[in-house]
Amino acid sequence: MEPLILAIDQGTTNTKVLLMDRAGGVRARASRRLEISFPRPGWVEQDPAALWRSVVEAVAECRSLAAGARVEAIGISNQRESVAVWDRRTGEAVGPCVIWQCRRTAAFCDELRRRGLEAQIRAASGLPVDPLFSASKMRWLLESVPDGVARARDGELLAGTVDSWLLWNLTGGAVHATDFSNASRTQLFNLELCQWDAGLLGIFDIPAACLPEPRPSCSVFGATAEDGTPVASLIGDSHAALFGHAAFAPGAVKATYGTGSSLMSPVARPTASRHGLSTTVAWAGADGVRYALEGNITNTGGTVQWLAGFLRLVGGSGELAELADTVEDSNGVYIVPAFAGLGAPHWDAGARGVLCGLTRGAMAAHAARAAVDSIAYQVLDVFEALEQDTGRPPATLFADGGASRNQRLMQFQADVLGRPVIRSASADLSAIGAAWLAGLAVGFWESLEELEALPRETTRFEPAMAEARRAELIDGWREALGRARSAR
Repeated sequence: MEPLILAIDQGTTNTKVLLMDRAGGVRARASRRLEISFPRPGWVEQDPAALWRSVVEAVAECRSLAAGARVEAIGISNQRESVAVWDRRTGEAVGPCVIWQCRRTAAFCDELRRRGLEAQIRAASGLPVDPLFSASKMRWLLESVPDGVARARDGELLAGTVDSWLLWNLTGGAVHATDFSNASRTQLFNLELCQWDAGLLGIFDIPAACLPEPRPSCSVFGATAEDGTPVASLIGDSHAALFGHAAFAPGAVKATYGTGSSLMSPVARPTASRHGLSTTVAWAGADGVRYALEGNITNTGGTVQWLAGFLRLVGGSGELAELADTVEDSNGVYIVPAFAGLGAPHWDAGARGVLCGLTRGAMAAHAARAAVDSIAYQVLDVFEALEQDTGRPPATLFADGGASRNQRLMQFQADVLGRPVIRSASADLSAIGAAWLAGLAVGFWESLEELEALPRETTRFEPAMAEARRAELIDGWREALGRARSAR
């Protein structure tokens, strides 16, 4: 039987599963779509049981497509910052999975800032105070359950990010653990010590007894209850994509283009950002802990989805992208998608969305072009912040994710950056990164050098825009951004 690595990539809108061979080839893949609920304005959640079912179904289908193969290990990448709480005895969730996009804890985060706690939180966790991160969501979930905090203190309730929820179910409730990369996105994890921070737990009133054990990303976490297959990696999806690009060394920068976007660059040690970025664990394994600087953008592909709905396009995002391609540029129209504030590098919770630059010559196609272009402009903002923080002008940008399939967007991205963009041909970078880490943990692959040597198909986009035109477009974006910002 041929040995393979199984990778689970549990994302916001779908769960993907693939089987990878030793040469880096994908032998089988399967996926399941997921529903997202919006019970109140600014609230975003999913059903934890549905997340788990999507994994079970996709794994079963994928394994059936490679009948006779032997799965050596399982790797998991997951949507980050999303949180579930469940009953230790029954294994059933006691509330929704509050996902990363949710803003229900904005008022609590404002209170933390008013109390002057942001500096302490950032110093220990590397993260600014924002509802994006897990701790305030976890606090909300525990407080929404009768006696939730007390039950969590007694170990009756367990809390964790999506990786922990999946691991608990895969191991039949035998293991409650997380990896350093996911833990570093919670605002409860001390980056220097790589453990839960007592001071942060006190600020958010999260009992340590309910939390998963943090472990290196590349390690055997446990075995599946079904057949004893080792679960040998857990890692946040953005970190996994960075690993899947083989971007192992400081100086590399990758952007994952999804509903939102993440730019991440490895750094040698935890580095405090002076330009609105987060410090995070990139991954951890036998060779130690690797850190990164990251900028999270809330709405990139989500902007295209929103405008497609606003214009009532039956074909959704795909039809909107086709409409955008019917014009050469946005004709001076800009969209700043600050629907619930701005993330990195601005962190302006009071900002609101702006559509501006309209004239009588502006058509729906120009708005569509502006929606697509807004992705590139927001990536530029974070790219420049990374450059300022590291002091090294990055030579290129590695790109992956659904929106990176858009040729015009990738060319425009190279043009506004003034740097080449190298796009992965694979739509499975997060899953591949998780598979590589799991394979390293069980000896399926021996080294980073062996992984670097595996074939990776890419497309390179070179900047081709005149500098004067580039400066004009960026000035227009900066003006639009100023209109969206809150008065401070």
